[in-house]
Amino acid sequence: MKTIDELLADGVSGKRVFVRADLNVPLDGTTITDDGRIRAVLPTVKALAEAGAKVVVASHLGRPKGAPDPAFSLAPAAARLGELLGSEVAFATDTVGDSARATVAGLTDGQVAVIENLRFNAGETSKDDAERAAFADQLAALADVYVGDGFGAVHRKHASVFDLPKKLPHYAGYLIATEVGVLKKLTEDVQRPYVVALGGAKVSDKLAVIDQLLGKADRLLIGGGMAYTFLKAKGYEVGISLLQEDQIPVVKEYMERAEKSGVELVLPVDVLVSTEFPDLKTKAPATYTTVDADAIPADQEGLDIGPKTRELYASKLADAATVFWNGPMGVFEHPDYAGGTRAVAQALVESKGFTVVGGGDSAAAVRTLGFDENAFGHISTGGGASLEYLEGKTLPGLAALED
Repeated sequence: MKTIDELLADGVSGKRVFVRADLNVPLDGTTITDDGRIRAVLPTVKALAEAGAKVVVASHLGRPKGAPDPAFSLAPAAARLGELLGSEVAFATDTVGDSARATVAGLTDGQVAVIENLRFNAGETSKDDAERAAFADQLAALADVYVGDGFGAVHRKHASVFDLPKKLPHYAGYLIATEVGVLKKLTEDVQRPYVVALGGAKVSDKLAVIDQLLGKADRLLIGGGMAYTFLKAKGYEVGISLLQEDQIPVVKEYMERAEKSGVELVLPVDVLVSTEFPDLKTKAPATYTTVDADAIPADQEGLDIGPKTRELYASKLADAATVFWNGPMGVFEHPDYAGGTRAVAQALVESKGFTVVGGGDSAAAVRTLGFDENAFGHISTGGGASLEYLEGKTLPGLAALED
């Protein structure tokens, strides 16, 4: 995989460089609530602009239906990118139409432009190879060189991620190079003890990575909504907690495999339960009780790991040489149920090992709860991409850059 440093060494002054970024930031109306993904691509964009390239930044945002939708415009992200760069960023109001062509044609050396949401064109996400390739041809006409730096999208076989790099000289940006380097530390040269903390809502989202980790990790800590399927598999009552009954047989098999292979599988010993889900808009105080994990009332829902579990998980993380964490331990968006997620994050901060926060809700939680991002070894920008890499899958966006 050729890197941006090789591209810069060859010289980019006057060249149109297409940067596939991940500007898929959370929005409240038109207000960005977390600009972490924009800041992540800054080193690549800055280096290219300072070297005199005409930088064309492209990304998706949300899930529009293959047509323009103002609710998913990249205009706020373009404005924020300009603020962070300290210079005006041009914005094209379409992807490959008149505005995009004119905006790119008007760029001067060292100037940056953002084109509108790639998913406003159905060709970006099409499962039809010819339709995707046709859109990639239109994008290729806007540039001389391709730089892939949208790690959060490399697991997608989309036109700008998979097809476009094949049509232009292509290089990996700084973010992708960093992310891949970190993932290799989690798969190829792991320092032990290796502890993985997994949370989030659905156990089905994590089954494939658990399958892989049962042969690699020393300990697996399970929290979040997915924990209740494990507790149910042990024969416990889980009330109205999140539960995937159809996954219980697989979970039982994994628990047996963990025991046979010497992998320590750690489940909650107590949980916070309530008869109602908290109001995440008003953040009104919640009514809850703490019960042992084998004593969840039939009419109540588990919403966070309890204080004994927080202490247990912190102790299981304390001696780790390598930690990977993906998925919150509870409904962290509400202050009354953020304690479990905060405890795991704090344990990573205090760890002397190499700590990786695996993107997605975990990365959002770290920022929401006010942790210093520099206190972690690495915070990934791609939760889904990280998990698929750990599952051993070939990621289309990385494969395209390696050709």
